[in-house]
Amino acid sequence: MTDPHTHLTLAEVEAIAREAHADQRDKAGRPYTEHLAAVAEGVRTRGGSEDQIAAAWLHDAVEDDALPAQWLAGAALPQQVKDMVLAVTKRDGEDLRSYTRRILDTPGALLIKESDLAHNADPARLAVLEPATRTRLTEKYALVRGLLGLTPGEPPAEQSDQAKTAKD
Repeated sequence: MTDPHTHLTLAEVEAIAREAHADQRDKAGRPYTEHLAAVAEGVRTRGGSEDQIAAAWLHDAVEDDALPAQWLAGAALPQQVKDMVLAVTKRDGEDLRSYTRRILDTPGALLIKESDLAHNADPARLAVLEPATRTRLTEKYALVRGLLGLTPGEPPAEQSDQAKTAKD
């Protein structure tokens, strides 16, 4: 075995994410961990791998300062999980095209972002927000979906294969 340490289990990753985000609330005032659980479940139901589910649990950890980037760098996680988390981490001042290009260029990351967008754009979640916020976020999520090539009826795996073919 080339890896000198054992990787965290999916249950351990979930526990770390839940603890790191324990005091956070979403825009509607709900516990933020509900969003993490929904994104992880969305990845699972879309056929994601254990690495993708782990990355889903951690997808907002660095962006929201719940866990420092140094923690992620040193965590006992496969490099692919770290890469996916960093791919979906929006950087301060970063334009959407650079952000979405990084997601498309990182194997496995598109499925995580698709699940994140699906939960963020859930009409039941958006319905409790003020109309101006709801409109702004709905437009933002639609723009990101468009930049990622996420169109209704086409699963991300096929899009990912198409993106790889286009790059080759």
